[in-house]
Amino acid sequence: MNEPQFASRIRQILNQGLHVNATTAQKLRAARELALSRQRPEPTPVLAWADNAFGNGDGWTGRGWETWARVLLPALALVIAAFGIYRWQENQRLAEVVEIDTQLLSDDLPIDAYLDRGFQNWLKRQTAEQ
Repeated sequence: MNEPQFASRIRQILNQGLHVNATTAQKLRAARELALSRQRPEPTPVLAWADNAFGNGDGWTGRGWETWARVLLPALALVIAAFGIYRWQENQRLAEVVEIDTQLLSDDLPIDAYLDRGFQNWLKRQTAEQ
């Protein structure tokens, strides 16, 4: 028997129906309800948020400003935060340079200290001590 004949035979048997008594039908119904109650929910895909942000494959047309807001506003916030961090780090570096210059100008260092090759090492040691 080939596959189409086998499928046809199964279909005929299923169409005839199964005649069972009432107690067996009740037990089958109870078992089915128990199995359905124990069924676990299907796990959501990891990138389920991408469907909401980019649409269901119908493209960006027809979605209006909502889609642009979902994508561009977080990107804009990220750019602004990165720029703010960069500016803060630059201000920290500038404050360090100003502090070193202030220390050098207020201290009574001899001219030879500025010409010495170990001056950078001395300067680093002085800032580390403070």
